[in-house]
Amino acid sequence: MDPDERVLDPNEEPTPIPADPQNAPKPRVRRTHLSLFVRDPEASAQWYEDVLGMEVTARGPQWVFLSFGKKHHDIALIRAEEGAGTGGVGLQHYGLEVEGDLEEWRRLYGMLLAKGVPVVKTTDHKIGFGLYFTDPDGNRFEFFHETVTDDEEGKRILGLYGAPSEPVEIEPLRG
Repeated sequence: MDPDERVLDPNEEPTPIPADPQNAPKPRVRRTHLSLFVRDPEASAQWYEDVLGMEVTARGPQWVFLSFGKKHHDIALIRAEEGAGTGGVGLQHYGLEVEGDLEEWRRLYGMLLAKGVPVVKTTDHKIGFGLYFTDPDGNRFEFFHETVTDDEEGKRILGLYGAPSEPVEIEPLRG
């Protein structure tokens, strides 16, 4: 039957039903991973193990998979083509929401400095604090400490302040 309920001829196509954007399927993301091009996957994997506390879960001649310990892989490091440059268009940063309180976040800041990891900036996002740093290939990451845990309130604050990223001076904790 056609939507107007008339009987169709055997070779007649039904009238298309216009798509309702409210009923359109939406992805329900369950898990994520990040895949990065790097100059040397094995050397980069050592940095990810040391700095981010990840574990190698699989490797091949041109790649290494790493996990934070809850799934098979969270980050894949793929060998870039010879002579590949950094920067420009592409990933701006990968945010890692960290567990613990502000002191724990400050300890992570101190750990990055102690390991000689380049820290780009520390910011107040009004819903939490961001600590931005780079890996050996210049990929930018953020340790994010959330201070507003209600998502609806977080959306309201981000809208009110225009998704702020205001520089903030925070003293790292060492040791």
